[in-house]
Amino acid sequence: MAWKTKHEKRKRRHLRVRKRVIGTPERPRLSVFRSQKHIYAQVIDDSVGHTLVAASSLEPLFRQEDVSGSNVEGAARVGKLLAERALQKGITKVVFDRGGYLYHGRVKALAEAAREGGLDF
Repeated sequence: MAWKTKHEKRKRRHLRVRKRVIGTPERPRLSVFRSQKHIYAQVIDDSVGHTLVAASSLEPLFRQEDVSGSNVEGAARVGKLLAERALQKGITKVVFDRGGYLYHGRVKALAEAAREGGLDF
């Protein structure tokens, strides 16, 4: 049996979670992707395969404020921005998909900020 890379292990965990976590029109899926420098989050309706709302640390707003997506503070700002955009579209309840990452650090900060911003999960 060959050794798996960190990336392959995460993808496998993500697929295992995705078997159970499915976004519906009433309760779409909040998906998180974390890279070394940035963090991305989107609210997805899996029944039609459309992204309803998205936010990331790559947006011009973050560059102007000199905020990095590679730390907890930047992840929290992305979560808050995503929650604001979701509430504007009338989305209040979501299902959280941590993307195979541990619920710790940046992923946890994003989730808690989204909850404080008004999303229910």
